[in-house]
Amino acid sequence: MVPFYQTCQCSAHRLTAYDKGPYHTQYMPPIPSNRQLAKAGLNQVPALIARAGDRAAWRFVEFFTANIRNPNTRRAYARAVGDFFRWCDARRIHDINRINPTIVAAFVEQRGLTHAKPSVKQELAAVRMLFDWLVVGQVVPTNPAHSVRGPKHVVKRGKTPVLTREETRELLDSIDTDTIRGVRDRALIGVLVYSFARIGAAITLKVDDYFAEGKRWKLRLHEKGGKEHVVPVHHTLEEYLDAYIGTAGIREQSDGPLFRTLSTAPGRPLSLEPMTQPDAWRMIRRRAKDAGIKTKIGCHTFRATGITAYLENGGTLEHAQQIAAHESPRTTKLYDRTTDQVSLDEIERIAI
Repeated sequence: MVPFYQTCQCSAHRLTAYDKGPYHTQYMPPIPSNRQLAKAGLNQVPALIARAGDRAAWRFVEFFTANIRNPNTRRAYARAVGDFFRWCDARRIHDINRINPTIVAAFVEQRGLTHAKPSVKQELAAVRMLFDWLVVGQVVPTNPAHSVRGPKHVVKRGKTPVLTREETRELLDSIDTDTIRGVRDRALIGVLVYSFARIGAAITLKVDDYFAEGKRWKLRLHEKGGKEHVVPVHHTLEEYLDAYIGTAGIREQSDGPLFRTLSTAPGRPLSLEPMTQPDAWRMIRRRAKDAGIKTKIGCHTFRATGITAYLENGGTLEHAQQIAAHESPRTTKLYDRTTDQVSLDEIERIAI
């Protein structure tokens, strides 16, 4: 890997390759700072890309900074293409034009021996999309990953661990609500359970995203793909949120983040910074341990738990899909674990 700032210097003579092409010097955007590149997982570019010249290096960076908007996708795709180019370097493939479908297929085959099929499919998708971008930018003539097929992977049941209704209630009741940390944690877990929200949407909530409409309160969730999704608030979640906002004293800070980190400043229990996904994950694992839950749960557990509890209580798959903001009912069905108990009961009929 070569540091990006060593690959593309901003001096005029380093940009002469663009003078006769679509990237004329006067239209060149400023080189992203190291901090911006690091945030996108691009503090370095692969040596194989660097050897292809300035046009390839710029096109590589633009793929992540201009073409991919979701930060989680950026990080995942940056890891995937980084692993692919390092794999090529280890096999003495030092020219990007030497990469052909056979080489990409060999990479996919070998990754399948050590990685899960969904991971391999994602890596192949990242490589394929990057080369499509390089073809359009006239860096390479063809896409060597276009004809390569990924491993088959059919999923009818998700792997996300799910808690029972009793375990979820025990977890919520075990949280000490005499502290600001406790009421915050209970409210965040409540949002995940009662609104089927993704953790990314929950931690980006603003105070005014919890609003009254008529006699009921609602949550305005900003889901992935830029979708704005409004969900009515369950009466229990309403109690949790009111207790948290009242204790935190943030009702008037409408533009501020709803779920915040704790502050070290005296007299101010909460900071002005929103919680991050790692913050939420550590909190959930800590709360589960304190409640005596053995299952290794994560943030997504409560989305699956809420959907399963809803369906067990007579809810329909169509409405569960609507609440969860899924594009397809097949996705919602992956979270449905209502048949687990039926299967266990049938297995126990094997009496020998």
